Amino acid sequence: MAVQQRRVSKSRKGMRRSHDHLTISNTVACNECGKALLPHRACRDCKTYRSIKLSIK
Repeated sequence: MAVQQRRVSKSRKGMRRSHDHLTISNTVACNECGKALLPHRACRDCKTYRSIKLSIK
């Protein structure tokens, strides 16, 4: 098992972890029902995509 050679400072640890955060995904409103959904996806509630009714089973 590896053993550290030197103690990692709080600053260096923070710089290493600076890219580990989560990102907030973008949402858009459905044209028909107004529910928030991911862009370029069909709405599961009213089953429409860009105001086109889909025949989803």
